[in-house]
Amino acid sequence: MSFLGSPIKIGCLDVANRLVMPPMATEKAQGDGEVTEALCDYYAEKSAGGYIGLIILEHSYICPEGKASKGQLSIAKDSDIVGLKKLVKTIHQHRSKVFAQINHAGARSKKEIIGDLPKSASSVDHPKFAKNKALPIEMTAADIQKVIADFAAAALRAKKAGFDGVEIHAAHAYLLTQFYSPLTNKREDQYNGYSLEGRIRLHLEIIAAVRQAVGSDFPIALRLGASDYATGGATIEDSILAGEAFEQAGVDLLDISGGLISYINPNNSAQGYFSDLTEAIKKKVSIPVLLTGGIIDAAAAEKLLQEEKADMIGVGRAILKDSEWAKRMMMLLDK
Repeated sequence: MSFLGSPIKIGCLDVANRLVMPPMATEKAQGDGEVTEALCDYYAEKSAGGYIGLIILEHSYICPEGKASKGQLSIAKDSDIVGLKKLVKTIHQHRSKVFAQINHAGARSKKEIIGDLPKSASSVDHPKFAKNKALPIEMTAADIQKVIADFAAAALRAKKAGFDGVEIHAAHAYLLTQFYSPLTNKREDQYNGYSLEGRIRLHLEIIAAVRQAVGSDFPIALRLGASDYATGGATIEDSILAGEAFEQAGVDLLDISGGLISYINPNNSAQGYFSDLTEAIKKKVSIPVLLTGGIIDAAAAEKLLQEEKADMIGVGRAILKDSEWAKRMMMLLDK
């Protein structure tokens, strides 16, 4: 059996193989983020045959003020559960496991989407994704407590909808990245940007609240923007320590990606271009580590797993372009 085709355990969940379809926004939701037939059809096509071990659904907003874009999927209200159940059933009938990814956009949102200026860790320019003429509003203590409660409520909805687990989005310059990066977190309180303890305090409080909401038998993943690749930004050394803290707090899977620079690595364009990050973190944690980034063929995926750069491999754009990719690559590895 190939490395990619071998089973793996995420917390208490058995996954048939190590291939992951990572979150990719489709903008196919309608109204207030409701599931559509077009969205179900899309995931039915991608999951057909069960060749993908785990699908992590596109990011879903946890509250109206955390919405990132017009067609984004919602997990912000209890009425979303009905549509999400249908979507989960669509994927499960093809034997793939599926996680919900829950997210708050923070400063990456726009006034025309949420009706007001977005809120963030601090009222500072957002290096890459600022799209509002005015600076974001710094979150108050009450705002932060609401975010924690909203993440927990969204996670519980995911469980009620039948998802196999939930992923907290803390990458790609969204709200939790804005707290994690010293470039966007200029706070002086317990969530301060000048210490790693302050920068991950919100993450740890969200993990604790989510775990309390979903119980001990529901896997929690966290997608971490492990490096900003910028002077004064978050570094791999930070993320090794953060990853250890997240594991201790109850996270079952670390999904490693970029921070304020989003999903690219300016220093590496090879397949698996975040492998320097995943390899370093994998050496320090015992939970599975997921690597995504420019992987387009099974041989590269096999090599990355064989060299212990990661425990699971995410393939995004190749699967987005070709729904038969997983089938073809898995059959090729079985020969």
